[in-house]
Amino acid sequence: DMEPMDMVNQVIKCKAAVAWEAGKPLSIEVTLPKAHEVRIKIVAAVVCHTDTYILSRADPEGCFPVISGHEGAGIVQSVGEGVTKLKAGDTVISLYIPQCGECKFCLNPKTNLFQKIRVTQGKGLMPDGASRFTYPLAPLDKVGILGCGISTGYGPAVNTAKVEPGSVCAVFGLGGVGLGVTMGCKVTGASQIIGVDINKDKFARTKELGATECISPQDFSKPTQEVLVEMMSTDGGVDYSFECTCHVKIIRAALEACHQGISVVVGVAASGEEIATHPFQLATGHTRKGIAFGGRKSIESVPKLADEFMTRNLSFDEINKALELMHSGKSIQTVVKI
Repeated sequence: DMEPMDMVNQVIKCKAAVAWEAGKPLSIEVTLPKAHEVRIKIVAAVVCHTDTYILSRADPEGCFPVISGHEGAGIVQSVGEGVTKLKAGDTVISLYIPQCGECKFCLNPKTNLFQKIRVTQGKGLMPDGASRFTYPLAPLDKVGILGCGISTGYGPAVNTAKVEPGSVCAVFGLGGVGLGVTMGCKVTGASQIIGVDINKDKFARTKELGATECISPQDFSKPTQEVLVEMMSTDGGVDYSFECTCHVKIIRAALEACHQGISVVVGVAASGEEIATHPFQLATGHTRKGIAFGGRKSIESVPKLADEFMTRNLSFDEINKALELMHSGKSIQTVVKI
């Protein structure tokens, strides 16, 4: 019940969902973190597929025990030496790509990546290779999802592919990232947006956000790319396709569904997976691009995207239910309230 200013120099008890090993349900722990860098009291966290990618052991960088969860928002409780833009009491959104504004990557307009802490960040550790928890820390309600999913999807349509008005687009995977792509395509003025997902429960919401139609690969005996190419309305294929599932076969389908257009890979495939396609696809003008966090500089872009995207709010004790909702497709983005 203490105010943020009262906690600046104190060790704090925290509640976290700790994954002690791959494939096991998350457990609730009480922790005593050290004060360093920017310490945030998370008010609500978002469940993202990247979290389950780590928990599945498919992530080659992931290490256990781990407190999974990188999307959310909360209140700054204290800051470390050298932090000038934040102070105790500020409300913030957590972002997975830093932006210091001074290094060669931040000053380079051609990239939004930040390499200074890349190795330790991928392991879920601080730059010195340590954690700030003795046991590994576990937006407020609305804006936490902008820390990854929606921003990651919205950017490829607007920034990477630069979809033009009147374009025909296909979005493979209609979770939080796919919905972000759908909204991005709509904002740019795409005339046709085709959503692709095996879960038809997602179709209504996707159409609400801009899709003109949705199809399920399970309804056809031929590959999805052939279905899209043969559609009369696509006239031989879509102009832009976006892969948001992290499955290599769907990455191929997305590329081959394009009619000499641009296919953007947004999903992250499992370690060791490889992408295959016919070389003729490239020889005939098809272009494949990859993107991280929508191609945006993190801190300067997220405030512009603030809006309500989630469909379900759950209590922190319902963390495993949140994961079930995500996998079942019954929730677009689930916010877990601490």
